[in-house]
Amino acid sequence: MQEYVYIDGKKYKRGYTTGSCAAAASKASVYMLLTNKKIENINIDTPKGIPLTLGVKNIELRDNSSTCSIQKDGGDDIDATHNMNIFAKAELINKEDEDIIVTGGIGVGLVTKKGLSVEVGKHAINPVPMKMIKSEVSKVLGENKILLPKDKSLKITIFAPEGVEIAKKTFNPRLGIVGGISILGTTGIVEPMSEEGWKKSLSIEMEMKKAQGLDKIILVPGNHGEEFIREHLQIDMSNCVRMSNFVGYMLSEAKRIGFKKILMAGHIGKFIKISAGIFNTHSKVCDARNEIMISNLALMGAPLEFLKEINKCVTAEGAVEIIDKSEYTDIYNILCNKCKQRAEQYLHNEVEVEVYMFKMDKSMLGKSDKADLLMEEFR
Repeated sequence: MQEYVYIDGKKYKRGYTTGSCAAAASKASVYMLLTNKKIENINIDTPKGIPLTLGVKNIELRDNSSTCSIQKDGGDDIDATHNMNIFAKAELINKEDEDIIVTGGIGVGLVTKKGLSVEVGKHAINPVPMKMIKSEVSKVLGENKILLPKDKSLKITIFAPEGVEIAKKTFNPRLGIVGGISILGTTGIVEPMSEEGWKKSLSIEMEMKKAQGLDKIILVPGNHGEEFIREHLQIDMSNCVRMSNFVGYMLSEAKRIGFKKILMAGHIGKFIKISAGIFNTHSKVCDARNEIMISNLALMGAPLEFLKEINKCVTAEGAVEIIDKSEYTDIYNILCNKCKQRAEQYLHNEVEVEVYMFKMDKSMLGKSDKADLLMEEFR
């Protein structure tokens, strides 16, 4: 594997997915079970076309089974599963319909809700990792010309004892995956500084809610938005999905998945950007909060000295403190309506969008004209 890549002139380390770990641990454990030989490293291929050589840890050989682990390495795209061990236990069992049977054990979550790529009631081993596991195990049989006894099948159990606690730091509880992590990865390789995995997990959550029969959705940037929805609007949180800074992406995904109405609620610091047509609200992408605020206040007739005071503010909250003491508090409703208009234009006016805006203490600042009507539909 080309271990490093360069992004914006900086050097970053690649990693490998929990799916690659599970495939490698499975291949190694099957090899050791069938040969009764311990190995230190194992080679696998990945869907990305990059081969991996991974160290084999925690080896345990018994008469009828073999267990080992591979340590996850997220490279410079570290997540909750970085450095945890993904185990595979291989054993021969009485013949079943398939020669190779893969299941999950402790620390690998169980799927409890529809809308995911794994059926309800099964362990959260996604389709690509499942295919990788079976492919790599088949190579052990083929390359070593090892024949399974006619009355036996190979059973492989993927488990991760640390996964019970680590899963609490992931999206799994929100997705209805209980008791552990998911075995993930579509390429087998973790690309550093990549947002694609994050976006995909958000899309999966929306797809799951659509599969449960919902036709409208609430989008919030994060924790503060959720608290506003729960405490101020008192809406059922089952309708709510975080969008982080990926506003445009999540709007497009909501439309693609088939939602007809979207209620958005967020802090003024992010939503003021949306009012100007900025659909990635991360500060590294764009930070024109003061300029947007000043231009809208100027259109309301605010005097130059007032605008200069706003321009001195380093945060949106600072600007709110000044505006709240002025005659220009209708600015918040204006910004909310502009957010609505921008979002609906972005979606070619095919989806209805309404907006709430709040400040850091979760008190409401403003709302679009029909926000309350849509909010009542969620109750």
